[in-house]
Amino acid sequence: MPVPVKRKIVEVLEGKTVAPPPLWLMRQAGRYLPEYRATRQQAGGFLDLCYTPDLAVEVTLQPIRRYSFDAAILFSDILVIPDALDRKVRFAPGEGPQMDPIDETGIYSLKADGTLQHLSPVLETVKRLRQELPAETALLGFCGAPWTVATYMIAGHGTPDQAPARLFGYRNRKALEHLLMFLAEISADYLVAQIDAGADAVQIFDSWAGVLGEAEFEAFAVKPVARMIEIVRGKRPNAKIIAFAKGAGMNLRHYRQKTGADAIGLDWSVPLSFAAELQKDGPVQGNLDPMRVVAGGQSLDDGIDAILQVLGNGPLIFNLGHGITPEADPDNVARLVKRVRGIA
Repeated sequence: MPVPVKRKIVEVLEGKTVAPPPLWLMRQAGRYLPEYRATRQQAGGFLDLCYTPDLAVEVTLQPIRRYSFDAAILFSDILVIPDALDRKVRFAPGEGPQMDPIDETGIYSLKADGTLQHLSPVLETVKRLRQELPAETALLGFCGAPWTVATYMIAGHGTPDQAPARLFGYRNRKALEHLLMFLAEISADYLVAQIDAGADAVQIFDSWAGVLGEAEFEAFAVKPVARMIEIVRGKRPNAKIIAFAKGAGMNLRHYRQKTGADAIGLDWSVPLSFAAELQKDGPVQGNLDPMRVVAGGQSLDDGIDAILQVLGNGPLIFNLGHGITPEADPDNVARLVKRVRGIA
């Protein structure tokens, strides 16, 4: 009987220090790769790409073939949840995601029936990825955090500071809290389904956590994510979970303990001295500025070296502080991988 492979990222999520640290990049399957752009054209619409397992598997594997990252992350989008809730999500070229905005009446009318059935093509992608990935490569699933997903549902699109959702929260506190807990429940079930399909770990993306004040962060970011993790762990006690609250700053000090996450993702604005303090309590992930990958050269090397020097002697998953940008040169990504691994 074959001996199970211990994947490096799972080891870090268990609290171990691995040298060199395992790495993957947020949005590693994306527009900076010519092969992704070709597959994207083949798919037609963006959601068609997310819901077509053949194509979603292909774009997930593309950066693994190029760079042998230590993890592949499912190619999908955080807005498949509102799409499954019939909010008519659409991705207009050059305009970002749009959907039918929801009001208080709509919030209380939401039904979870059929959500996982709608998302079955995504779960099929996870299952096939685990079969096709190298044995040593971890597979990460993900979803959006309730607050971030809610901001799009309320406004119907993204805004610079998600003011519509913040204002809605001040005017309709109970309705927002109802929406957040509803999203927590169905998102947790979605993560459990991804784990059952073969994901080694999952990440919760709270991309708009940084627009919240201290009290709102506790109510709208911490509480719903804690509920999600409670549900997931209640069903799958050994689940490994990364929580990424972009822009949360000092609110991250007790975020791990309050949510129950195994690791916390750090954006590039988090000082490394503060990151080192957070690492004393457990694994951290991050946090290279994506612009350094665009710049390349010495700027890239210096950013990598600083992170490794400060965080490399503890449990670290090397990553960017947010998603890689379309302007990034694939050769700079290759340089990053080699430097993190001590090859160059």
